[in-house]
Amino acid sequence: MPRRRDPDAPRVAHRTARVALRVTAGQRRRCFGLLRSAGDVWACVLEVNAWRRRRHDAPLVGYQQLCRELTASGPGTFAELDTTGARSVLRRFSDAWFSAAKRRAAGDVSARFPRRRRGLVPVRWYHGTFTIGSRSARIPTTRGTAPLWVRLARDLPYPMEQVRSITLLCEGGRLFLDVTAEVPVAVYQPGEQPDPGRVGGVDLGVIHPYAVAGPDGEGLLVSGRAIRAEHRMHLADTKARKRAVSRRAPKAGERGSRRWRQYRRRARLVEGRHRRRVRQAQHEAARTVVSWAVRQRVGVLHVGDPRGVLHIPAGRRHNLRLRQWQIGRLLQVLTDKAALAGITVRLVDERGTSSTCPACHQRVPKPRGRTLSCPHCAFSGHRDLVAAASIATRTPGGGPTAPTAVVLPEVVTHRRAGRHLPGAGRSRRDPRRPPGPVRGSVGPRRPAPPPSGESLALKARIHNDHGAPCER
Repeated sequence: MPRRRDPDAPRVAHRTARVALRVTAGQRRRCFGLLRSAGDVWACVLEVNAWRRRRHDAPLVGYQQLCRELTASGPGTFAELDTTGARSVLRRFSDAWFSAAKRRAAGDVSARFPRRRRGLVPVRWYHGTFTIGSRSARIPTTRGTAPLWVRLARDLPYPMEQVRSITLLCEGGRLFLDVTAEVPVAVYQPGEQPDPGRVGGVDLGVIHPYAVAGPDGEGLLVSGRAIRAEHRMHLADTKARKRAVSRRAPKAGERGSRRWRQYRRRARLVEGRHRRRVRQAQHEAARTVVSWAVRQRVGVLHVGDPRGVLHIPAGRRHNLRLRQWQIGRLLQVLTDKAALAGITVRLVDERGTSSTCPACHQRVPKPRGRTLSCPHCAFSGHRDLVAAASIATRTPGGGPTAPTAVVLPEVVTHRRAGRHLPGAGRSRRDPRRPPGPVRGSVGPRRPAPPPSGESLALKARIHNDHGAPCER
């Protein structure tokens, strides 16, 4: 019988922080040995199910069935990997199988069952099986082996008594530890908590990852031009490196030289650094949105779901742009941070919000810039803010119609995401360009940003001379 939750207990949410490891050569070898042993567990499950499939038997996919098979294999089968770590791999396999089965039952024929081997598989350990401190952690190993202590590259962002699990993984050739903890939901003073009756609209985009329209004519624009520049510069650097080493690339079936292996290792490190930079900028953008919503006492955020554009076959350029956009990650990051702040996030249909006039509800040709101009009623406004204001009026699960009048933002706050990215502090110039008069001026000098990360720019005030949409 499921345990009932105490209604008076504080609300908590689980959050994960990724911490890099500082390991010696021996510790690195043992950590990668654990990840390879986890890959062996995954491969064994695939082989067992392949044998059963050839005999026309039912596959072993249940977590309890897989654990019984693991127990029958005996201790020491997978080197230093202990039983808890091996069971986490079995849990990952079982969840992946049942998730694919659920999608196929719903009619998604593109869902595939796990049948591909993996060299390195993340390993998770739960509370009570590991020891962790502010700058160190003991990774569990099988009985009879030496303890494996590793150093953390930074302090944990959570109190140690709130940590519930750790996950060892490899990304871009580097070792990381994902630390999951129970974080309490924010508690506010009376009269300062988010009001469920105040609804804000959020429009997702590439140039502006988040455009928010509040209920009182307040708006927020988070610029993501630094993120887009990081994607473009990373793509250009990757192409340049491939052209430089194309002659040294081994042919099919040949083993690469030591220089080639060093190049591949360097490429993995650069790719991992690029992903971490973009991920941090996305978290900064979502934190800006949630902080703004808390100050405005917005209790519900209606977010336009643009994932329908993923099925549009528009060529390689369109696919690359969508892959760099990372719609699902933007939604997940915003939802997680809003839940910690006590704000509800609901997905709504965003079709036509950027191409429909909020005043006369007529179809508007696609604008070339960021301004939406209606040829029917001479209305003009920021395209993303108009879309966000229209999204705020839509009902989750409903159609593309807006039942209430659209409240357009008149006071807009501008913020930038990705101040840590290269060139973000130099008016988004390419940091590889030499400074000085050789390649032109970098523009007027600007004061350093405050430690809080807020912009020094004044709030922009937008005046609409055509009247409110409800007055037309």
